[in-house]
Amino acid sequence: MKDAMKIVPASETVDTGVEDVKPVAQGLSEALADTYRLVFKTHAYHWNVEGALFHPIHKLTEAQYTEMFAAADEIAERIRALGQLAPARLSEVIDASVVEDAKKLPSAQAMVEDLATDHAAVAKRMHALISLAEEHDDPVTADLITARSAFHEKAAWMLRATAK
Repeated sequence: MKDAMKIVPASETVDTGVEDVKPVAQGLSEALADTYRLVFKTHAYHWNVEGALFHPIHKLTEAQYTEMFAAADEIAERIRALGQLAPARLSEVIDASVVEDAKKLPSAQAMVEDLATDHAAVAKRMHALISLAEEHDDPVTADLITARSAFHEKAAWMLRATAK
């Protein structure tokens, strides 16, 4: 019987042509940490929002956390394609993220402002990763993170527009 499919060990990866994968993978790990923290925070606000803005915030945050959850998988898979391990501990995610928890559950208005600020910070951080990916001749990561940054910029805008 012919060997129809070669099983490749997990330690072997596709030759992506990326000059130095470690700094790019580190940046991707930070993007993944930011995404996961923001998924949780957005979901928590979704569950707990009250008041006149309940319905629009509830619907908007649901769309956003759903989209970010799927994006987290794409980011993690890019880390793996570069031959590196994705974060595997919640403590790594918390430590690597620029997103922070609120000290107490804020009002609906403050939730929206807090999430908008976080999205803007994540987008800005991703801009640096785009540059890093380009410096390391990694257009795949640059494209992925450009799309992710665009999402966060739009999310910040939508949240701010909802709060007016």
